[in-house]
Amino acid sequence: MPRILVFDVNETLLDLRALEPPFARLFGDKAVLIEWFNQVILYAEALTLAGNYKNFGEVARAALEMTAAAHGKMLAPDDAQQIIGGIRNLPPHPEVPESLARLKSAGFQMVTLTNSPPAVVDAQMASAKLQQFFARNFSVDPVRKYKPAPEAYQMVAREFGVGTSQLRMIAAHAWDVGGAMQAGCAAAFIARPGKALFPAFPKPDIVGHDLRDVTEAILLADQGSGR
Repeated sequence: MPRILVFDVNETLLDLRALEPPFARLFGDKAVLIEWFNQVILYAEALTLAGNYKNFGEVARAALEMTAAAHGKMLAPDDAQQIIGGIRNLPPHPEVPESLARLKSAGFQMVTLTNSPPAVVDAQMASAKLQQFFARNFSVDPVRKYKPAPEAYQMVAREFGVGTSQLRMIAAHAWDVGGAMQAGCAAAFIARPGKALFPAFPKPDIVGHDLRDVTEAILLADQGSGR
């Protein structure tokens, strides 16, 4: 059987730039969106390293409060809710639906694996009209450790009764791709604008500028491979 394709969600499938307008309004600079989201990822990973766990929504809100404080801004509850709640309604990147349809038609089994809580990823997939392509949505909540902790990838493999080598992690984040490879998975990196591989990790065998590129490579590498 071909590898099971495991997709990250935020930035990989869904376009976080939809949240730029509230950041432009609140901070006078839409680029603060990326600063904030990088802090969300950093402090989620820091909590895991420290042996702690908070819901990803709590991490996102705390990082937003920290970002506002760093910029000397007061954050009203409604402003915070607009941003945190907006995560549930992110649109897919333009090439995503067509690419997922091609992979599904080719016989690939596909799932998502995200740091977000189950209710959030379910809402995201419904809003973006992508759930039809995925057999399951996985959250890190059961293992209480954020990606790239190996337990997250091992959980997916265990649920399917396979080794991690039967998984291919697909993400627009070098830390996610690197973590998956360290856990024994194959990986594919989507080099979306502003994203680059981390040279200290092994390089994945598939790299593309968008999911369309990555889909072409997966069809060549994994379809009917029996690996």
